Amino acid sequence: MTHHLNISRRRMLAMSAAAGGLAVSGVGRASAQQPATRIERFDPALDNIISTSEPIKSIADGMGGPLGPVEGPVWWKEGGYLLFSDIHASKRMKYAPGQGVTVFQENTHQANGLTRDLQGRLLACEHETRRVTRQEPDGSITVIANSFQGRRLNRPNDVVVKSDGSIYFTDPWTSPEVPQQWDMTFMGVYRVSPDLGAMTLLVDDFLLPNGLAFSPDESVLYVNDSRRRHIRAFDVAPNGTLARATDRVFADLGGPESGVPDGMKVDSLGNVYCGGAGGIYILDPKGKKLGRIVHGQPATTNIGFGGSDWKTLFFTSRTMLGSVNLKVAGIPVPVAKKA
Repeated sequence: MTHHLNISRRRMLAMSAAAGGLAVSGVGRASAQQPATRIERFDPALDNIISTSEPIKSIADGMGGPLGPVEGPVWWKEGGYLLFSDIHASKRMKYAPGQGVTVFQENTHQANGLTRDLQGRLLACEHETRRVTRQEPDGSITVIANSFQGRRLNRPNDVVVKSDGSIYFTDPWTSPEVPQQWDMTFMGVYRVSPDLGAMTLLVDDFLLPNGLAFSPDESVLYVNDSRRRHIRAFDVAPNGTLARATDRVFADLGGPESGVPDGMKVDSLGNVYCGGAGGIYILDPKGKKLGRIVHGQPATTNIGFGGSDWKTLFFTSRTMLGSVNLKVAGIPVPVAKKA
């Protein structure tokens, strides 16, 4: 298990300023006027992924708000519906095509990121209780993680499951409290073993670790650093940890418009989809920007694939849920167990 690393006073002050200076989701330099919705093509390869004439749909609005946005879309294929989080309202919402949006569950402890494990059980990052949980078929709750080396977690944000059943999640400070008011002295990215018996700190030098996703073959883990406005990539070691020597900046998604890297997903061909300045960027597996989905919202808080063919890209902003259709299928959730 990885041990705590020494944190310098200078680094602590920098992280404190970062934690208090911006809201977690959708913070950036606001543009004077939001642009009209459109699909922007930066490279001809985008045409194989999405048409520039594809409409960007607004499904529902009026949720979330300045105290806690809409987040964590995850598609429930066998039920044909989408679940997502209204964080501040502490509600889990449900969108069923043709039926609209309804409240699926209340008192979710201000859950943020959602996903499903290999058995299809729902995993949630809970802000209020500062833990990652799993909901069993009978409705009972199993705690996946709530502390590390005797100290309570900060506020788990996003979570992903590898095909071997191991669970990876990010744990940033996501409120203006100074670091001294938290048990942890850093913001971490963690791995929990499939049997929940071991929890490993993988990285602790992010200014704000946020969304995370695996490449299709699970050889690379992408992790957003929202404060630095970029995506970092790490090769995954055979034991599930990260090869730190391979740490690199995969893409910088900053710019003059509002919005930062937040939620992130990868399609079946390895293309990466991530919110950033001005909308949702589509990048090829090498980090080249192919295009941008400009949805007109001040931020993209998270995204998720769904629909019967996994070719619908759902996205959330502070107050709304939207979607756009793609030509390429996303990686299904739950991910298939590999031989």
